[in-house]
Amino acid sequence: MKKILIANRGEIAVRVIKTCREMGISSVAIYSEADRDSKHVQLADEAVCIGPAPSSESYLKGDQIISICQELNVDGIHPGYGFLSENAAFVKAVNQAGIQFIGPSPEAIDLMGSKIASKQAVEKYGVPLVPGINHAVEDVKEAQSLANEIGYPVLVKASAGGGGKGMRIVEKAADLEGQMKTAQSEAQSAFGDRSVFIEKFVTKPRHIEIQLLADNHGNVVYLMERECSIQRRHQKLIEEAPSAVLSDYLREQMGQAAVNVAKACNYSGAGTVEFLLDADHNFYFLEMNTRLQVEHPVTELITGLDLVQQQINVARNQKLSFTQEDIIPNGHAIELRLTAEETTQDFLPAIGTIETYNPPQAEYIRLDDFVYPGYKIPIYYDNMFAKLIVWGENRSQAIQRMIEAINQFEIKGIPTTLDFGRFVMQHPKFIEGDFDTNFISSYYTKEGIKKQDQSLLEAAAIFTYLEFNEHKTPTIASHNSNWKNRKK
Repeated sequence: MKKILIANRGEIAVRVIKTCREMGISSVAIYSEADRDSKHVQLADEAVCIGPAPSSESYLKGDQIISICQELNVDGIHPGYGFLSENAAFVKAVNQAGIQFIGPSPEAIDLMGSKIASKQAVEKYGVPLVPGINHAVEDVKEAQSLANEIGYPVLVKASAGGGGKGMRIVEKAADLEGQMKTAQSEAQSAFGDRSVFIEKFVTKPRHIEIQLLADNHGNVVYLMERECSIQRRHQKLIEEAPSAVLSDYLREQMGQAAVNVAKACNYSGAGTVEFLLDADHNFYFLEMNTRLQVEHPVTELITGLDLVQQQINVARNQKLSFTQEDIIPNGHAIELRLTAEETTQDFLPAIGTIETYNPPQAEYIRLDDFVYPGYKIPIYYDNMFAKLIVWGENRSQAIQRMIEAINQFEIKGIPTTLDFGRFVMQHPKFIEGDFDTNFISSYYTKEGIKKQDQSLLEAAAIFTYLEFNEHKTPTIASHNSNWKNRKK
């Protein structure tokens, strides 16, 4: 494989190009008219405009992407994430054209793309499932009977869903019919599939995912877990590895369950199995993402592995060069997704021009981005423009370093998630590791922000008093509650 086309844009396209360079592989970028000045276009060895700004007229034009590959003698296609990365029909067409798709088989994508079919498949391998029914439900009376049996609250979910679309929480029987119809309509509109199923709603879940690597020779290895519970609208904003709550035993149990999911669909390449973890540390299979994840850098920082390189090696039909016993995590990593949005206004997406862009720099900081001063955030695509990742010898140090990195990051011209990230890093519940997917709704409120600001002001005052009157250098007050004890 000597030339790879990246069928994507933005920071992930830049990320893949960097690994291609390190491996001595030529890269081909595609770009829409709106992305003509994007960094991935500048970095690639070759670049081709694929169409107008809308994704449907550019990055989703599978036939045109294949034609470009044939014209430029491309050996492989890396799909990144989003767009065509989990489109089984596209993968089939790529394979039929004699081009190597850098990812799993279309059969694995199809199977794991259906929440119903995937649950039925993994259940045979003993993977724990949330109590519920794993077939499509059309009849409201059947749904009511099932919900009564499971017990409210229940979750109505689209079989082909993702990102919270086609998903409705139902608290009582009287609401089931209306919420079910809404979920079906939304699922049909978003995915072209109105199938929904019903399962028990886990009230205070943590979102834990296991990174997998599998080759074409039957070898499957799990690369620890990632904690992804800090979310808005079912989409992640902060991820870390490893999780603060998993014991070695539970980690091994979840890792083996993830390996069994891979076996259930004959998986190859990099993939991620997502689980819900309840308050009693019972875990349940949620879904498998048959691609690279946005948050893969935190896994790379604690394992020392380049996951894109591993994907390419597997696509070259190479065996994994390590076993499960070789995976020994080192330190702790945290990622903050930088998006253009008004976080205090229900994370309202924004567009605009980046006037100032001065990222922090340190050996423990990694920044995956594609923007620069003068870059205009387009309205057509996801509003994430960078990922700020830090590594520390332990979780406390990683949190401290993330706060420092956020404080040093200067961005002007657009609203960002920097302040939100600082709020989370300084919140006692996050520091203690005592949080779930309800963190934002529970704590990131006007009252919660005001309370934290006041606490930090008090802490800063005590810090200053001790520093100048007692000639001491206390621990940063925002990282623990010791200042309260000193105050007494």
